[in-house]
Amino acid sequence: MSQHVNYPKLEMLIDGQWLDCTGRDSEPVINPATGETIAQLPHATQADLDRAVKSASAALPLWRARALAERVAILKRAGQLIQERSGDIARWLTLDTGKPLKEATGEVMAAGTTLEWYAEESRRLYGRTIPGKNPEHTLSVLLQPVGVCAAFSPWNFPATLSARKIAGAIAAGCSLVIKPAEETPSAAIAVARALMDAGLPAGVLNVVFGAPAEISDYLLSRDEIRKFSFTGSTAVGKILAEKAARGLKKATLELGGHAPTIICEDADLESVVEALVQAKCRTAGQVCIAPTRVMVAEPLYEKFIAAIVPRMERVRVGDGLNPESEMGPLIGPRRASIMKELVEDAQSKGARVLCGGKAPDAQKRGYFWMPTVLADVPHEARVMNEEPFGPIMLVQKYKTLDDAISEANRLPYGLAAYVFTQNSITRRRVVNEIESGAIGINSFYVSMNEAPFGGIKESGYGVEMGSEGLREYLNIKLVSEDFLGLR
Repeated sequence: MSQHVNYPKLEMLIDGQWLDCTGRDSEPVINPATGETIAQLPHATQADLDRAVKSASAALPLWRARALAERVAILKRAGQLIQERSGDIARWLTLDTGKPLKEATGEVMAAGTTLEWYAEESRRLYGRTIPGKNPEHTLSVLLQPVGVCAAFSPWNFPATLSARKIAGAIAAGCSLVIKPAEETPSAAIAVARALMDAGLPAGVLNVVFGAPAEISDYLLSRDEIRKFSFTGSTAVGKILAEKAARGLKKATLELGGHAPTIICEDADLESVVEALVQAKCRTAGQVCIAPTRVMVAEPLYEKFIAAIVPRMERVRVGDGLNPESEMGPLIGPRRASIMKELVEDAQSKGARVLCGGKAPDAQKRGYFWMPTVLADVPHEARVMNEEPFGPIMLVQKYKTLDDAISEANRLPYGLAAYVFTQNSITRRRVVNEIESGAIGINSFYVSMNEAPFGGIKESGYGVEMGSEGLREYLNIKLVSEDFLGLR
């Protein structure tokens, strides 16, 4: 099958025109639940990329000069269109990501609200005035668009993460060339269509696909590109940062994680277990902030094991279009192979598989993996040091809070961490001592439009979302003015 009946024709957007596979290389888009090809995705030629950058450059001065009220109206209308079209977009997203339809619908609706939120927040990009050296002298601080931007969004949340990068750039008055993930292209294209239908001028947004390394090399080599945003692995983020540094381009990098979760003795075990399973199995565990190393206070450990294992075993794994499915497949065969390698490596070093640890017995097609709990995993096991990016939970007991904090900070990652306790002193300690860009206290909810999100250490730098995320797309300019002239 070359084109699924319920999946859209895939096109790139360059200078306001939609371009298909005609005269271009292409690659298949695969439904990970079935392994079937559902569409062909066009690859940008060198001429396409050149045109995309030039059109973004030409559109920049016109867009930044556009009345704020008009820019706000376009973003808000696009957000509304995404929500109105959420039924179709969510089904497409389920077909190319595999995630359950309910989960996909929530993501698409969130993408729409992201555009609406950035629209309203752009009204509050205030500068400031500072008293000068005398009454006639003033200092003004202005916020101005950084310029033409590049963005690279991942396959695990193709609607929300592309929406964040697109909305942040254009709300700030920038133009953008974005390369969404080739595995899951439909949602980013849908976001772009909504913006064009809402009246976004040609060239402000350009959407291209192709070989990731070739496109990033090209875009980051262009002087016109003054900032880029990337969400993905730490290894790739380092490569892109090095390339961008040659041109001193601004960068926002949201990279890998290995989120520690500390469950204290006073935690509400029943509610923690339910929330933990939901957070771990969302998008089949392919989430950079998914809880991975779960540290349980020693007195609570056996009760926790007795509760978490049967709950993980009850998670219904299947095709995301099946309303009974609670967790879909992994994105492709490579991730399934990595899950197998990580589990086998841990077992060879003494770890115990408490549940899962394999593909479903009845699997005949697709790239599924059972929710997995591993115990007694030694530090030298790969999975204790590498981001698994799948539904693998590592459980261990701890004696003291010092031990738990030390383990939380052991790895070079610093994206998200979670702690469950009712003790205010414990809460204050972990907030101050755990090294992460975000920490959830009695909650796994650390990503929302209103608040900044980003990592530290090898999980990246810079933030997206919140007023801080919008300011990542702005330059600061100081204006020093003496109203009486030189004296």
